[in-house]
Amino acid sequence: AIVVYRLPWTWKCSKLLMKFIHAGLNTIAMILAIVSMVAVFEFHNAKNIPNMYSLHSWIGLTAVIFYSLQLFLGFAVFLLPFAPVHLRIALMPIHVYSGLTIFATVIATALMGITEKLIFALKNPAYSASPPEATLVNCLGLLLVIFGSLILWMASRPHWKRPPAENAKILRPIAATPEGTEVESTMTNSSNADKSDLRSNTEAARKQNIKFDEAGQRSTM
Repeated sequence: AIVVYRLPWTWKCSKLLMKFIHAGLNTIAMILAIVSMVAVFEFHNAKNIPNMYSLHSWIGLTAVIFYSLQLFLGFAVFLLPFAPVHLRIALMPIHVYSGLTIFATVIATALMGITEKLIFALKNPAYSASPPEATLVNCLGLLLVIFGSLILWMASRPHWKRPPAENAKILRPIAATPEGTEVESTMTNSSNADKSDLRSNTEAARKQNIKFDEAGQRSTM
């Protein structure tokens, strides 16, 4: 979901489609997180294991809570067409930062969880004796770190971002006619002041479209 806007072969796709894919993947992840948490609490209760006592559980629950807030605000502000542009511009840096922070927190939670499980489950031989199960899960932890680092690298590279020019073409309103088009050619008998006003309005509309695109499309939910 984070890198859905960072894949070059998606840059020419409809931005609305990419929004729905981004939101849909995050929604699926949220559903799976809720199902997992319910399963954990039911398992603990069935085995008379205390709940919410470890750092793994604290950080995990915090990540799920903030992830649900991130998903709700993302739907309300960036997917639905009701939020004003200035609100999207103000919230976009927070949306991006919180999304990456939640993702890194989830990676850390998974690493703590598999380590905690190995310590409790491996008794004979113990975790410290490096049995095959320990080696397998340690390798899984390394793969999680590599995966998280790769996603964060892709999300932080400017050249992986969706080009603004592609989005400006789609977002440009009909009234915002660029320089050198037929509208401007029909005004050849107008005064220089009228031509200057047309160029100024066109340039302002183009900048507004690009600014709207940067606010509403480069999201990593």
